[in-house]
Amino acid sequence: MMRTSVNRYVVTRPLYTEDAFIKEHEKVHRQHKTMLDHIKQYLTCDGKRVRNALLSLLPIIAWMKIYRLKEWLLGDVVSGVSTGLVAVLQGLAYSLLASLPAWYGLYAAFFPVIIYFFLGTSRHISVGAFPVLSLMIGVVVNRMVPENGPPANITAFEGLTMNEQRAIVAASLTFLIGIFQLAMGLLQVGFIVIYLSDTLISGFTTAAAAHILVSQLKFIFGLHVQGFSGPLSVIYILEGVFGQITSTNLHDLVTSIVVMVVVLTVKELNERFKSKLPVPIPIEVIMTVIACGVSYAFSFKEYYGVDVVGRIPDQFEAPMAPDLQVFRETSVDAFPMAIVGFAVAFAVAKVYSIKHDYVIDGNQELIAFGASNIFGGAFRSLAASTALSRSSVQESTGGKTQVAGVLSAMIVLVVILALGFLLEPLPKSVLGAVVIVNLKGMLMQVCHVPSLWKKDRPDCVVWIVTCVASILLGLDLGLAVGLGAELIAVVFRTQCPRCCVLANIAGTDIYRDRKDYTSIYEPEGVKIFRIPSPIFFANIDFLRGKLIDAVGFNPLRVLRKRNKALRKIRKLLKKGELTLMSVSPAKNSEDESSIEDLDLPTDFSDLPVQVNWRAELPANISVPPVDIHSLVLDFSAVSFIDITALNGLKMALKEFIRVDVEVYIVACDPYVFEKLKSCEFFDDEIKTSIFFLTLHDAMLHILQINPPLSVSEKEFKKLINTSPKYSRKCPSLQVKATETRF
Repeated sequence: MMRTSVNRYVVTRPLYTEDAFIKEHEKVHRQHKTMLDHIKQYLTCDGKRVRNALLSLLPIIAWMKIYRLKEWLLGDVVSGVSTGLVAVLQGLAYSLLASLPAWYGLYAAFFPVIIYFFLGTSRHISVGAFPVLSLMIGVVVNRMVPENGPPANITAFEGLTMNEQRAIVAASLTFLIGIFQLAMGLLQVGFIVIYLSDTLISGFTTAAAAHILVSQLKFIFGLHVQGFSGPLSVIYILEGVFGQITSTNLHDLVTSIVVMVVVLTVKELNERFKSKLPVPIPIEVIMTVIACGVSYAFSFKEYYGVDVVGRIPDQFEAPMAPDLQVFRETSVDAFPMAIVGFAVAFAVAKVYSIKHDYVIDGNQELIAFGASNIFGGAFRSLAASTALSRSSVQESTGGKTQVAGVLSAMIVLVVILALGFLLEPLPKSVLGAVVIVNLKGMLMQVCHVPSLWKKDRPDCVVWIVTCVASILLGLDLGLAVGLGAELIAVVFRTQCPRCCVLANIAGTDIYRDRKDYTSIYEPEGVKIFRIPSPIFFANIDFLRGKLIDAVGFNPLRVLRKRNKALRKIRKLLKKGELTLMSVSPAKNSEDESSIEDLDLPTDFSDLPVQVNWRAELPANISVPPVDIHSLVLDFSAVSFIDITALNGLKMALKEFIRVDVEVYIVACDPYVFEKLKSCEFFDDEIKTSIFFLTLHDAMLHILQINPPLSVSEKEFKKLINTSPKYSRKCPSLQVKATETRF
């Protein structure tokens, strides 16, 4: 029965143990499916499943049916044109990160977009080159086809120029990345992205931004610096740049500075007045056009030695089959690239799906990007993901669906086939400046570190370790180190949880950490210990240690001391040094040469008395005191328990029970309770009756069987505790059959 008022409620119900609750409230019997049932269901095919599979594989069918032509088309057109212009510029710039001729970046803004249009579930991301992914590809390209030195021993390299060899490596690597992503999508392992936390991705992308910044310095200063890969590559590149700093091309440097200042300024204005501007000012495109015109008019390349984009073919290159030798050399590199590319794209897609209230499918996204990269790799494209800046343009200019993406690909197509020659005089220093400006968001993540340290120190350590390792060791090893640090942090959190002793908030059925509140009630002789995590093999010893600290004694040590005390009492009785009135002689104990198992429960069967361990003992026998009579374990946060922890928990409970401490477990999850039953957790010492439905139920039960002492009783107890100790001869001790107590 429940009576309620405005801000109070009163509940009247029976006091429930788990057994009593199950007996009174019958559970519904549910038939759980076996593995065979799941396999049969997975292999069953009917019309509905075929339709759902088709809609899942081709998401375009679902959103095309709801496409609002009059409302959405104009926004998609404006967005497609704006995004296409940005995609052209970023494609040219990001191809430099991959150490490839500029036009290969344009392919990444065309071929993958067409496939993603049909298979992708996100309506707002802009598919194409991603700077971090391009840089990771560039590391592999430089390793296999270095500028100074022989290329890797690949049969397909024979008779080709350095740029053609690098294009084969990049295209084959892109193809392999697509294979990995497609395989993971078909195997339904899209959940793998959850192991890359936001903190790890932030630290990794910040380090990648540092790598990108350093790699673009040679274009900013107009230097010819050899590319490096592997650990400490950043140091070697900086050494090469500053070793040639006196050879800086001032025209490149001044052009870069002017472009960066103007672009940054206008981007800030775009952000500040975005509510008033119909579309953001495409300042990058404007500055590119101006730079091309100035470079062509003043012949930067011929008269001032400025390195320019150069020839851009006005047709697509013939498709190619991936090289299997490159597969073997790059398979270890391709897998982390597949994960990083998908993780970044999925994170951006998730932001926009939440903002515009639609659902994205991680597994389908893996399939979409896998197919896109396989198709793009066959046409010599860079690996595709997404860039936040480009996706932001697509969404902020009114893009509603991937129709905007296809239109942006058409803009890229026009540039490749008809307008590419206009970009030939574009200085590479301008592209480097554009790349650096677009790194602002990733580099500014460093500013979040102090606040992250205040909010969550383990997460901050993961960020720092990932960032530093990725900068010094390279992006591939850095990502592995970051994952290791993240797993260690997770283990640390679960292996060393914050346990606490609870107390009752006076006048309520609410229990909180006793250190946090002043008006609390903690019954004498009762400890309530909260376990705030799952219990498994890695933290069971830690939890047992914390439990011992909470109660103030080690039950196993107390048990052993008590058994040793009983052994001494038997010896004293046998020798006659300890006498009792009106008691028959003690039975002969077992051979003293045998070793007692001190961990077993105390055995009074061969003694005419039973010892009261809370009183003073004769013959200067001392046993550690036990100040509690009841221990309550709060299992409300225990979601699972494994076999190793189950055995450890069982031993811990028995140790307390054997020193006369009643143990209770409260708020246990029903599935954990069932597992305890199935794993034979219960026996003669540990019974199901110790499980209570709530903490308050257990406390009421304890107070019923151990009512609090009155003031007079407490004073009498103090008097008894301060009375003189027993002597070795105890003639005045009263004995009642076998129930006499010392």
